[in-house]
Amino acid sequence: MLSLIAHAALGVAVVWFLVASNRPIFRRPATGSLFSPLECVYYAVGIASVALGWYFNIRFVREYADGNANPIWGDGSWAQYIKLMYVNPAASSAGQDYTIGNVILLPLMTIIDGRRRGIRRPWLYFVSSLFTSFAFAWAFYLATTERQRRLTGSPSHAHDET
Repeated sequence: MLSLIAHAALGVAVVWFLVASNRPIFRRPATGSLFSPLECVYYAVGIASVALGWYFNIRFVREYADGNANPIWGDGSWAQYIKLMYVNPAASSAGQDYTIGNVILLPLMTIIDGRRRGIRRPWLYFVSSLFTSFAFAWAFYLATTERQRRLTGSPSHAHDET
């Protein structure tokens, strides 16, 4: 259980550091609401992802750890978690999809697009996914870019496709 508490603390620390690194983006808007409806949707999805993930992670540790305090190797560890993610063809299909999305596509997208947008330390979105969830990191990045768009007054391109 100590490893889960450490993960939670590291997740909060990374998110805090990302927000602190990008104060201009996360400042209170001069006009309008604090959060747009779209930002609220992104945050709700991200928070739900973390809550569901924690539910299953706590169950995993309780059911598999058997007193093992090592979060890296052995029963209830990261190694066993990853091994079980590939335990059968159905799980392997989902596991490889998640792994590619989280370890390759999320960092590529957030780092490249984040730098283009002037987001400081965009690689922290990937780091946050290691302690929160892939869906949280992705939703947090989307909420950040939506907030940035709203604060800079950039028009939405939703109506461009006709």
